[in-house]
Amino acid sequence: MPIRPSIAELHRLFLTCTGTSTDTRTIGENSMFFALKGPNFNANAFAGEALSKGAKYAVVDDASVATDERFLVVSDVLQALQLLATHHRRMFSIPVIGITGTNGKTTTKELVHAVLSADRPTLATSGNLNNHIGVPLTLLRLTPEHRIAIIEMGANKPGDIAELAAIAEPTHGVITNIGKAHLEGFGSYEGVIRTKTELYAFIKAHDGTLFVNADDELLMGKSTGQKRITYGRSAEADSSGNVNGSGPFLEVVFTGTDEQAYHVTTKLIGAYNVPNVLVAVAIGQHFGVPDQRIAEALSAYAPSNNRSQFTDTGRNQLVLDAYNANPTSMAAALENFAAMQSERPKLVIIGDMLELGADSAKEHTAIVDLVARLKLDARFVGKEFAKATPDAIASAADLNERIAADPINGNLILVKGSRGIKLETVVPSL
Repeated sequence: MPIRPSIAELHRLFLTCTGTSTDTRTIGENSMFFALKGPNFNANAFAGEALSKGAKYAVVDDASVATDERFLVVSDVLQALQLLATHHRRMFSIPVIGITGTNGKTTTKELVHAVLSADRPTLATSGNLNNHIGVPLTLLRLTPEHRIAIIEMGANKPGDIAELAAIAEPTHGVITNIGKAHLEGFGSYEGVIRTKTELYAFIKAHDGTLFVNADDELLMGKSTGQKRITYGRSAEADSSGNVNGSGPFLEVVFTGTDEQAYHVTTKLIGAYNVPNVLVAVAIGQHFGVPDQRIAEALSAYAPSNNRSQFTDTGRNQLVLDAYNANPTSMAAALENFAAMQSERPKLVIIGDMLELGADSAKEHTAIVDLVARLKLDARFVGKEFAKATPDAIASAADLNERIAADPINGNLILVKGSRGIKLETVVPSL
């Protein structure tokens, strides 16, 4: 007979499993399979297949597919996953750091993880599994060995951060910054501000602690009156540091708890990463990680997933930042690139910034104008840029054809655009 468990009973069964699965193509042996639904799929139909491939239990919300006690029937699988994750999270009285922001949240999460995991067992979001499904799946990876957790939280519409905070119940919070992104879903920049600061509201209501960029007037204003630790370039910040040197890689010097200067040569590109480095320093210092260990962890961290990566192809040098793009991050990347010292001629290959809604034409035109002011040679790629400039190239595939006919050699090249434009497919041609 199928089982209809309470959340407590579901948790007891979960603890007998090796982990969770949501995709029959990657079933873990003795895992708990969650039959999630979406606009174009219903995994209830594959619950039996999940069990045959090694899952120990299948959580379903269609009783008609449940034929024996391995099927756990709930009213809504997604809700059960989220409630189970919160129930599991409450088994651990450890710090949980929630990280959100328009730009840099994944890089910040990775830097914070590098620092903390150098000192103690630390759980962190894998990749960018930062939504209403990814956050619960991350929490369910908590084990008794973990001493701290870092949960990345993404948002596409109002209420998303409040929902994720309610699931993860963070004790500490970071908003990296608030910029113009996903305006189609938020409705306006003010909508982005209200949604991101839902994290501050949760932390305040639960007497938690914020880490706030002292150089960000908006964030300082929104966190006024809350328990907070500041970081930034100002010596008045609780944790301070600044750029040191102008090589291709970002160099940062920060002040240790012993008031000594610690130098870090990162593997990151761009001064816009300074706040991401400094919040990792602040969090490490707050949790007692020795300053030298912080410096070593930050120096050792290497970005991946097309985020602020520096690559020498033999033909060109690339600053690859093709994972995501919005008006705020695009402007920062272009201005930083223009300021970089290089004997090579510079070229920018920039793709459309997606999900900007009614603001799309205005924001793409602003980027075209910025490129002109910075006097950068540019290749614009995508339908949105085509509306802003007659010189735009329709797609990454078309750009590849042009490069094949007229190769690009000896340049320093910034490659940046929204993930949907697939600019990473141009890299082999460069």
